[in-house]
Amino acid sequence: MKLFYLLLSLSVAAIGSESRPNILWITSEDNSDFWLGCYGNTEAETPRLDTLAKEGNRFLHAYSNAPVCAVARSMILNGAHAVTMGTEHMRSRHRIPESYRSYVSYFRELGYYCTNNSKTDYNFEGNDKTVWDECGKKAHYRTRPEDSPFFAVINLTTTHESSLFPKKNPKGPSRVKPEDVKVPPYLPDLPEVRSDIGRYHDRMTMMDTQVGEILDELEEAGLAENTVIFYYGDHGGPTPRGKRYLKETGVKIPLLVRVPEKFRSLSPFKPGDVVDELVGFVDLAPTVLSLVGLETPEQMQGRAFLGEHRKGPSKDDIVFLQADRFDEIYGMRRGLSDGRWKYIRRFTPNKPAAPYSFFQFSMPSWIAWRKAWEEGKLSEQHARIWEKPQAVEELFDLQADPWEINNLAGDPAHDGKLSSMRARLKEEMVLRKDSGVIPEPMWDKLVGEGTIADYAADPESDLKAVIAWSFDYGDPGAKGSVDRKLMIKESNPVLRYWALQGCFTDGKQMAESEELAMIGLKDDHSVNRVAAAELLCSIGKKEKGVEAMFTELKRKDVGGTSMLNLINAINAQGLLNEIPREWAKGALADKKADGYVKRFAQRVLDQ
Repeated sequence: MKLFYLLLSLSVAAIGSESRPNILWITSEDNSDFWLGCYGNTEAETPRLDTLAKEGNRFLHAYSNAPVCAVARSMILNGAHAVTMGTEHMRSRHRIPESYRSYVSYFRELGYYCTNNSKTDYNFEGNDKTVWDECGKKAHYRTRPEDSPFFAVINLTTTHESSLFPKKNPKGPSRVKPEDVKVPPYLPDLPEVRSDIGRYHDRMTMMDTQVGEILDELEEAGLAENTVIFYYGDHGGPTPRGKRYLKETGVKIPLLVRVPEKFRSLSPFKPGDVVDELVGFVDLAPTVLSLVGLETPEQMQGRAFLGEHRKGPSKDDIVFLQADRFDEIYGMRRGLSDGRWKYIRRFTPNKPAAPYSFFQFSMPSWIAWRKAWEEGKLSEQHARIWEKPQAVEELFDLQADPWEINNLAGDPAHDGKLSSMRARLKEEMVLRKDSGVIPEPMWDKLVGEGTIADYAADPESDLKAVIAWSFDYGDPGAKGSVDRKLMIKESNPVLRYWALQGCFTDGKQMAESEELAMIGLKDDHSVNRVAAAELLCSIGKKEKGVEAMFTELKRKDVGGTSMLNLINAINAQGLLNEIPREWAKGALADKKADGYVKRFAQRVLDQ
């Protein structure tokens, strides 16, 4: 294999760098496509990006396959889905198989000088900076060896959600006055929401100016006509129900690509064309490799949409969307979009849809939305995100309902579409060997020195059956079709987990839930014991459930993500203040304690 890549490198290098384009990626953080003027926002002031769209191509249906940064970057880097690699949990740093090679490694073998300025956080074990020739705040293509082609990433943080945190960016007047702001219908019309929207327009304009400076520098260096330029947002956001959500506001991104005249043969699109093909982050790596003449490596799962090895779209194309633990909060969700229809499924509907991270609660609009809910001042539509249980399934017609307000999953007129998208999601999860159905707290014990990706791919993991059961418990048409008394006694601990999860939504089995929960409390996996305790709380046996949780807290063999899962469960019962301060102090002093567990510990001490 190494000989193959050496020969490949020598043969391509022999062609000469003048026949291969430089590639420049400009990324911005936390902004959905609708924040840009070229995507139709009449309040936006983004002239440089709007011009880039006219000179190049604007993609109408571009998606981040996950709505949070580190998970998304793992997919961009390796061209494979996070749930296949085992990188779906935010800042998890689990091992992944050696077969996953970054697109950067292929470029470096071809003699490209590869720079990254400067975000890494690739969400798997290893030293991120070693991926690049140069990585850091000073990394730049101008430091490359003479005559070397370059691949450069410039990541702009100006629009990150933290730019709306008053402590980091003191509040000031915005260009768009709050009273003139257009509040999208999925958000409550609150003063703080209006203020944050107005202020974020300012951040977008600042970012647009930075893009202009980058483009001007490229032009002044005489490199514009030899460089393919990509601009994209790293996922949606930042205002509420953006980042971390599988709604379009969280995953639909701006993507602009300009191919210079010299390399026009590498693109089927003319300057100014608007492209309606579906593309996702897993497609970026295959695409840039195709631009320099390389076929898509076997381990990559995306489609090259430009270059010599472009693969055209098909009528069956979908974008596969994924969301799991983001920061310290668990909640498994999956989704599909074909550009017109959107399907979202919650595998943990017993958890509320907000929050998915406590980090966002430094933003005035998030704080105000939660407060209005607590005070009973919201409409049913705007209160829904805070309540549980959540709907297991959501179906949206994006053409008629672009803000995803009207869930059509319960409408008999759309039963056919719902069934077909449900089946397609199940197929996609099986195809991608979705490791998300295996609870993260089980991973270390199940894989040992291996990887969760290898474990999920092993037939002995029985992943297809696990995925089927994870669907059965939440599917109205499948209720009662599985015997949970048999499931809870399965030798496979993952199947036992889904037996317990099923009891949260399967009304026909509620009479047996206490019996199953009591069995689950004796499980040899903490995550199953905690699920059993949560189940007891949900069926009116809160005293027993809480007692089991605090017994778990005293165990010496519970740590890492198992402890994080336990603290989540205690917090969900509103009992964070009952956790002993001695435990919190111990967690903060423990150098091996999970970082997110320490966040919870600090909250205990701050109360």
